[in-house]
Amino acid sequence: MPSTGGHMSDIVTERYVVESKQSAAHAPLACSTQHCAFPLHGNHVCVWSPKDPSHQLLTLQGHHHLITAMVFGNQIDPLLLCSASEDYIIMWNMDECREKALKGLTPRGTVLGSPLQTVLCLRFSPDDRALAVCAGNKISMMDVEKQSVLVELKGHQGSVTAVEFCPWQAHTLFSVSEDRSFKVWDFCVGSLIYSSSILTAYPLLNLLINEENQQLVTGSADGQLWIFSLMEGHHYHCVAHVDLRKKKETFTTRRMMTEQYGLPGHQYHCRYEVDKRGEAEATFPVLNLAHCDLCLPDSQGGGLAPECTTCIWIGSSTALFILNLASFELEAALHLKEFQSLSVQVAGSCAVMNEPISAKAVCILSSMFGSKIAVLEISLSALLSAQQCPRAGRMLSVLASSCVLPTSPLYFGIIKEKFPKLANTKRHAVKSAVEHRPLVFHTKVKSSGYTSAPHMAMFSPKTNIKHNNRRSSKYKNNYKCKEYSESFLPRNLIRQVAVAQAPVAVTCLQFSGDGQQLACGLGNHLSLVFDASLSGAPAAFSGHDGAVNTVCWSHDKRWLLSTARDRTLRVWSVPRTEFVMLLAADAFPKPVASAQFYYMDTFILLSSGPEFCLLKYHIDLCRDDIRRYKPKSRYKPIFRLPTTSAADITSLSAVNDFYSHIILTAGRDRTVEVFDLNAGCSAAVLAEVHSRPVHRICQNKGSSFIAQQSLAYNLFLTTAVGDGVRLWDLRNLRCVRCFEGHPNRSYPCGVAFSPCGKLMACGAEDRHAYVYEMGSSSFLYRLAGHTDTVTEVAFNPAASQLITATLDGKLQLFVAE
Repeated sequence: MPSTGGHMSDIVTERYVVESKQSAAHAPLACSTQHCAFPLHGNHVCVWSPKDPSHQLLTLQGHHHLITAMVFGNQIDPLLLCSASEDYIIMWNMDECREKALKGLTPRGTVLGSPLQTVLCLRFSPDDRALAVCAGNKISMMDVEKQSVLVELKGHQGSVTAVEFCPWQAHTLFSVSEDRSFKVWDFCVGSLIYSSSILTAYPLLNLLINEENQQLVTGSADGQLWIFSLMEGHHYHCVAHVDLRKKKETFTTRRMMTEQYGLPGHQYHCRYEVDKRGEAEATFPVLNLAHCDLCLPDSQGGGLAPECTTCIWIGSSTALFILNLASFELEAALHLKEFQSLSVQVAGSCAVMNEPISAKAVCILSSMFGSKIAVLEISLSALLSAQQCPRAGRMLSVLASSCVLPTSPLYFGIIKEKFPKLANTKRHAVKSAVEHRPLVFHTKVKSSGYTSAPHMAMFSPKTNIKHNNRRSSKYKNNYKCKEYSESFLPRNLIRQVAVAQAPVAVTCLQFSGDGQQLACGLGNHLSLVFDASLSGAPAAFSGHDGAVNTVCWSHDKRWLLSTARDRTLRVWSVPRTEFVMLLAADAFPKPVASAQFYYMDTFILLSSGPEFCLLKYHIDLCRDDIRRYKPKSRYKPIFRLPTTSAADITSLSAVNDFYSHIILTAGRDRTVEVFDLNAGCSAAVLAEVHSRPVHRICQNKGSSFIAQQSLAYNLFLTTAVGDGVRLWDLRNLRCVRCFEGHPNRSYPCGVAFSPCGKLMACGAEDRHAYVYEMGSSSFLYRLAGHTDTVTEVAFNPAASQLITATLDGKLQLFVAE
């Protein structure tokens, strides 16, 4: 897609072009912070400085055969350059070579040795004292000072294509090969530490070590990237797998949909097809991986951290990409064909380096079908501004920042609803007849004051009913107002409970707001309410005729809402364990997919087909003595709103613990739509959220037992089968982090925020529950002890507890040490 928003020269400038007598198809290229190096005429090393173009092109002669590899050292003083051909491996001191060239003398290098095979890769150690030479399927470690071979590392079955030293672990080396695997070595003793399985059908070409996140990134010839965790105890766990072609298509589609959505009088289309007539489908071989110093707004931890997001450059044959290592999404895509004035349109090799301090990058390209080598200067600010998705309107926030408008559907919740007189109004009349009396000083008498009227409930449930199923909970919360620090992480499994005699799936979990009770829905039409400690017999709520899809507590903990596959919605009285309101299967044309209490229990919010609906309801606990099976509670739909794409809603979420105007919906077309009910309309559409439809939206709703920063409530999670979990920021409508370190390929597993908002837990299919920190894509730890797929997870809002549920119907209670 053509770049817009700026002149081509504002984004890319061709600083230097040279034409070689030899083909430059796969010429080795090297970049440092001050110099660029490339082979000229096959056996000459040329060094050009982008910082000071007045310096003449420095040509270093010493090789007699075709140069196959070169690399700059890591130290600035002195800056070393090493080049290799079939005859010699030569090390050059840049300062000495420049000084001799200015005096008219011929620069000379130091010959380190003569390889017996073609050298494909060279790499200096962090201190420049050792050099890794990759020739064939072995790696030779050389002492630069003594010019001798220290050790040879053998184990790969194909030619070694790239190596990297570990910055934080001395004597550790990583390598990738054409045998499609990576290996970890201890090069001091010459031993193999770890060998991966075969990752792909194509050779691995490049390797990069991300020191900040302790991750290994490798790319293949078919445009695939793998990110592995190098943290201790993770055992080289795969964090993410990225397909560049799919990411590029998603990036393009999101831009097109956002631009069209932002236009006045826009019309939504389910899919945008780019005109690809006359174009062949191309892959993006990973020719180069490099660090990218790109500052983006980071939203983890409430969006207040001024840290820069970690990104990397990905050089390919026809494009350059900037990949965000937090969200694993493309931040920018620079296609060479969009800049017709460039000398190189299809690259055979590539090298990229960010200039220090300045927001610019230098890129060297060699022509795949010619003999030209070009040096480009890329302006990151111009590139990002040209490809930034436009956002129309004000910044969205979960916290209500304005009063409810008279035109808002939420206005029904703040005005007095006129219901017909009920059978129990006589009891209310007796209460209202109580007059104000003077303040007395008896110890057992409480007064509401002189000026304020007595507080009256909208209904008065019977108090002489025997609570057969109500149990006094012995569980007490001892953990309050403390964050989930390292010493308060729920790791220890102390109890495992089967919810039924026969195995039955647990489909949903939710704690009450005070953390005293846990509601769970089962696949056998039952809903159960346990004590938070999972002790004692649970209270059973029976009435559905299908698997329970949703359970939701009211804010006052008196009511429990449930939906099931029998297409009914029921509201239950928790003390009585009986339903007090019923929405029959014919109440809506399509099944109710999601439902919850909303706006501090003022409404019931539900989704049916492609629309969501607000219900104003009134619960009446009085029963007719003859027809006790028929509750007298009533409801009335007051507002309906369809999604922009008219796709069925798969998940719905809104905050009920405080007043919020925002509703989030996920559709089968893989979109997430944000609605502002104060305005009564759609506010934003997020396209291509996952590769599959979202089955769960989870908002950071916090807890009354711990404080969070106000901006943290704008974070929410989405999850889809086979596509991990993504963290989004409502303010900028961006994916700020992706969690893919847990296996979830076929069953829709649940996710949950911790009360402090700094942790996320999710289920997985390997019989483990995974806990992540919001600041890392690698899991913090995982919880064992399960006997089947972990389907649901729930944090206790009042204690350092985590409860997990499995597909075979077992609940596990994890507490802090």
